[in-house]
Amino acid sequence: MLARASRFIRLLITLSVLLVAGVVIVILWDYYTAAPWTRNGQVRAQVVNMAPRVTGEIVSVRVHDNQFVHRGDVLYVIDPFDFNVRVASAEATVAERKADLDFRTSQFRRRRAIPGVAVSGEEKQQYEAAAAQAKAQFDAAKAELRQARINLQRTVVRSSLDGYVTNLMMRPGDFATAGHVNIQIIDSASYWVDGYFEETKVHNIEVGDRVRMDLMGAHTPIFGHVESITRGISSMNASTATQGLPSVDPVYTWVRLAQRIPVRVHIDTLPPSVHLAAGMTATVTIVSENGHRRHMSAGEALHHFGDDMAHVFGH
Repeated sequence: MLARASRFIRLLITLSVLLVAGVVIVILWDYYTAAPWTRNGQVRAQVVNMAPRVTGEIVSVRVHDNQFVHRGDVLYVIDPFDFNVRVASAEATVAERKADLDFRTSQFRRRRAIPGVAVSGEEKQQYEAAAAQAKAQFDAAKAELRQARINLQRTVVRSSLDGYVTNLMMRPGDFATAGHVNIQIIDSASYWVDGYFEETKVHNIEVGDRVRMDLMGAHTPIFGHVESITRGISSMNASTATQGLPSVDPVYTWVRLAQRIPVRVHIDTLPPSVHLAAGMTATVTIVSENGHRRHMSAGEALHHFGDDMAHVFGH
């Protein structure tokens, strides 16, 4: 009798240990593979590639690398000499066209005022056409003058936004070419974090969820919310090969690795002590209202545990 009771107790203890071990395995599986968090996060920002509108030698650089600039601040100056000459030439052309217009207009008015048949209708039409041509040439000269003045203003290159000058390699004496980027500015209001979540975790993420971001090397966390979830990533099997046919990789591994799906996180609060720079590494965690990692219920964890096992070992 005692032996039977002892065996029952040992069996009960064994079952209890197995049950506890199973619960621990499920919890750990949820914690490390199913809960919505990832160490693969990165700070990103919009970078404006600025190019001059005119061509010329750079005579002055007014900023230095990593300097914060405001919208409208002068970045650098292109030699204005040639553009001043063009403005002066355009002004002279306008004056010439104005004098010619006045002369042609007065000729036409005199011919039009002569009564009777002293001046034929054809001759009046000729003088009217000459006056109209002079007016068109005068308008074209004024347009060229406006363009010359604008180009002169464009020799002073200004920032189009508030941000940080980055990777500045410009020096006085460099040659600026119209349309060619020679200075970059990071938009200070555009920082966000991309969290690259495994596809097995994305189903637990919704737009608007609260997010905690821990930057590597920083002691103060950053909080934000999910702004959007990427709807597509590139596929190696989607590339085309010879004759435009799809190139499909013949290798298919037995253990299937989860793809990484980018989740865009908007930064809501940024502590003053945190120095934010594009490219920083961050741990991105979906959290509850109290700021702790959000977990699934036991039933959801068991369900996703089975699904994940099927995806890992299935075909």
